[in-house]
Order: sequence, then structure tokens, then C-alpha cells
Amino acid sequence: MTAPDYSKPKTAARHKTPYSTTRETLYSVKELYAGYDASDETTLGQCYDAKVYRHYIDTGKHAVTGQEAKRRALHDHAIRQALNRFLEGRDPRKSVGIMGGHALLRTDAMFRQVALLSKTLTEKGFLMMSGGGPGAMEATHLGAWLAGRTEKETEDAFRILSDSPSFDDAGWLSTAFRVMEKYPRGPYESLSIPTWLYGHEPSAAFASHIAKLFENSLREDGLLTLAFGGIIYSPGSAGTLQEIFQDAAQNHYLSFGFASPMIFLGRKFWTEDVPVYPFLEGLQAKGRYKNLPLSIHDDSEEIVKELMAFGNR
Repeated sequence: MTAPDYSKPKTAARHKTPYSTTRETLYSVKELYAGYDASDETTLGQCYDAKVYRHYIDTGKHAVTGQEAKRRALHDHAIRQALNRFLEGRDPRKSVGIMGGHALLRTDAMFRQVALLSKTLTEKGFLMMSGGGPGAMEATHLGAWLAGRTEKETEDAFRILSDSPSFDDAGWLSTAFRVMEKYPRGPYESLSIPTWLYGHEPSAAFASHIAKLFENSLREDGLLTLAFGGIIYSPGSAGTLQEIFQDAAQNHYLSFGFASPMIFLGRKFWTEDVPVYPFLEGLQAKGRYKNLPLSIHDDSEEIVKELMAFGNR
């Protein structure tokens, strides 16, 4: 059984602007998926998120009219202003990002590790952030959502989600809604910053605050910038590699006054399968890169210790 076609229009109404250019708050999952009925997967194409994505495709990923380009810019500006208000007063060194592959299955050991790591960091006062898609990004927000929950409750949530391991599977979103209904979010928050450029991938439902943007360049730069407390790189592909080198440039130039930890999760992956870690170490040894606080771990406890030490400086 395959997932419903998220991009297929369900009505004849097209090209009418479905989004606001003057909104004052970040999105919530309730708003982003308004119109979706978790008991009927075929309604996914009727939700707000799907309508905006279809409009985005219909009017061009690069807007075909100046009017549409202006509307998108106004929308993204409003989201950025709402994001500034959300982050105001928070300790920037307690904002941590987790990057990684969108194709990571919910049944994969790395999905569990990312989720439990995020849960622990959230309980210790960190604001967890991700690009807001499926895979490792969803695991980040799942962990934050389950912060404060018992081991038994957490394991039950993993069990429910395992019925639909991939975001391509029918039930991927409805199982997330089942977890959220059974285990409501406590006093903890997390921030996702997805983009309609990758709108064919549904946004992670577990994020408490969603800063969805049209411009992926703003999203990538903003996410890497806001993670002042450091970034954890779980295994990923092209998008994750892009983020690594973009983050390295920010640290090299001390663009924001200090360098933040670049933590690689998965020693074999980052030294053998995709040997980015020794490559960065070598360039730093030659002086081609400076100010890269590199570390690599398999053990989540070591990552928590490192981030706690940096966050408490």
C-alpha cells in the first residue's frame, strides 16, 4: 500500500494565494495540517501544507511573476520576525541542531539513537532544532516531544511509529498523530525550519514550532546560524554534506563571534563510508580551515557531556 499523492490537486481551485503574508506567529502542526483527517489518509492532499505546496509548484519554484515573488518574500519575512520573537530571551548556547538523512527509517537503530539523544538534551534544557522533514529530522522532534516521558511510554511510541517506517509508507503521518494523541506534549518545545522547496516530503509533525519558508537558502543559513549551541551530524547524504561545509565556513570566519561544536554521530559512517571527518581534520591541520571544534562519537552520553560543557561556558 503506497502513501497518497501529496502533490496531486484535490480541487480545481488553483493559483489563489493560500498563505498569509502578514502572519505574526510560527506555524503549529495543527495549522500546517489543517484539513487532514488522521483516520483518512486520502485527505492529506487537502491540508493547508499541501495546498501551499501545490501553489508553489504551479507558480514556479522560482516565482514566475514579480507579484508572487513579493508575496513569498513577505511571508518569509513575517516568519523570520516570528522566529526572532520565539527565540528572544533564550540562551543561544542552548540551541542545538541535529542534521541527517530524510530517508532514515523509523525502525533504524540510528533513528532511535537520535530520538533518545534529543529527548535527553531537551530534558536538560536545550532547544532542539532540525530542518523539519522526515528521517533524522523527525527523530529530533520526536525525542523533544517525548521529553519527560517514561522509558515504557517512549518504547510504546517507537512501536506505534514502526508500523510505517518510511515517509513513503501509508500511515506515516497518521501514526505520528496517534503518538501525539496518546502522549500529549509536555512543557518542552522544539523548533523545525522546513521549506516548500522540498514540499513533496511531509513536515515532521512532532515539532512544537514550525518556521516553514519558501526560500531554502534562508532556511539553511538560518538553521545553521541559530544552532549556536552546536550541531550534531547524523548520517546523511548531499543535503547533510552541504550543511557541514556551510557550518564549517561560519566557524572558520567566526561569523557570529565564536565557533560552535561540530559533532559527528557515527564513527564508521563519517570516517569510512563518507570520510568527511578525516578530510576536515586534514584541512584544519594544514591551516586551510581554522576554528573547527570537531569531534566524533558513537556514544550519545559523550555528546551530551560535550554540549553541556559548551552550553555552560
